[in-house]
Amino acid sequence: MSYTIELGTNAPDFSLLATDGKNYRLNDFDYAEILVVFFTCNHCPYVIGSDEVTREIADTYKDKGVSFVGINSNSAETKELDAYEYMVERMEEKRFPWVYLRDENQEVAKAYGALKTPHFFVFDKQRKLIYTGRGISNPKNPEEASVNDLKNVLEEVVSGREITEPMTNPIGCNIKWNGKDKYWMPPEACDLIPKNS
Repeated sequence: MSYTIELGTNAPDFSLLATDGKNYRLNDFDYAEILVVFFTCNHCPYVIGSDEVTREIADTYKDKGVSFVGINSNSAETKELDAYEYMVERMEEKRFPWVYLRDENQEVAKAYGALKTPHFFVFDKQRKLIYTGRGISNPKNPEEASVNDLKNVLEEVVSGREITEPMTNPIGCNIKWNGKDKYWMPPEACDLIPKNS
């Protein structure tokens, strides 16, 4: 049973503020042959642990038509470090090779069915979903990761090969929801997600 958007689904649109002060919509990335949308944040140890791996992948494939968009949907009420001003600070410090967007009302995370940070969604030129799941098999301790799923997928795509594993389980911290939605997740996911993360 799937509780994120299904493979073959069109990428949900968005209109979100980035750390560069500009507002971006999905069609602002029409130039990309492949678009990687991933849900991330500032504080999660799984994000912090794997950010440099994600950077390496983004740098490797940027000249092959692949662009990355990071979205932070976490509630700043729950985690102050995920507030917009800290996103700006983190991008100024780290200079990641992606646009970093703030999903303040969390509607974009819900539209995609994002569950974890990080959680990756890869779309083809027609913006159909071709992969969803984890980036690597151990994002908290990348030196111990045995599989780099995201890199494998992108290599298959740019080489014109069929994707061998189009769906994996995202590994990371749960999205931190606002107020009454603090513990929100799609109903069919409730019995499938561990309660201890």
